[in-house]
Amino acid sequence: MPATTDFVSIALPQLSLQAQWWGDSSLPPLLALHGWLDNAGSFARLAPLLARHYHVIALELPGHGHSDHLPAGSTYHFFDYVRDVLAAADALQLSRYTLLGHSLGAGVASLVAAATPQRISRLFLIEGLGPLGDDGTHTLARFREALTPRHNKPLRIFSSVEQAMQARGMVSGLAAELSRPIVERGLIEVDGGWSWRSDPALTRQSSSRLAESQIHALLRGIAAPTSLLLAQPATSYLPSEPMQLRADCVPDIAVEQMDGGHHLHLEHPQAVADWMANVA
Repeated sequence: MPATTDFVSIALPQLSLQAQWWGDSSLPPLLALHGWLDNAGSFARLAPLLARHYHVIALELPGHGHSDHLPAGSTYHFFDYVRDVLAAADALQLSRYTLLGHSLGAGVASLVAAATPQRISRLFLIEGLGPLGDDGTHTLARFREALTPRHNKPLRIFSSVEQAMQARGMVSGLAAELSRPIVERGLIEVDGGWSWRSDPALTRQSSSRLAESQIHALLRGIAAPTSLLLAQPATSYLPSEPMQLRADCVPDIAVEQMDGGHHLHLEHPQAVADWMANVA
């Protein structure tokens, strides 16, 4: 069956979210959640492969992609992402579905699965399990920084999509051409060229994070069979030992490593699709 791509707007009471989907709507639904400052384009290489077996819906979180930004002066909180995903699933009438998340999206998907275990048939996580935690070392500094007034810098303007791809690659380490689906969907045309359409407020420091003990307690609420795929060598902010301690909290989890960088699903889409098929 051909894997066609469609676009859908999901109206929630407080804002509208956008999504891309691939595959036939009669297939079992798979809700995919992207990483921080990414968008639905993150799944452009993987989703057509999954669309043979799933109706893939790549949801764009608030402030990302074409989804609405929060009102000026608002702060993006992790638990609000969880609440918005649950509301989107309700709006899409997904009574039971598979969840796939990458990075930030994997953290959100983890807590969505913990919040509504009866609705999640399977959980696939790439480079993430739960939110970023806090051991207390930087709590005060992070709190002060988050509450310090910031002056918005002028948005950078790129002369071309290719220049934006190069800039993205320098920051993320992802090969420029592999970033094209994210970059093209993440740009908006402005006077003089192109600029990022994501909300600049997404780069602000969070005033607080959960302690690891709290994250562990939440992860113990995941009931769905869970598969976690981690990059090898380990990503710097996902050290192996803490990730294993988190994995130990999930009752039914399989952890695997794959050679590559943080965006494994863009670097090796067929291998990631095979991984999902083999553990499903």
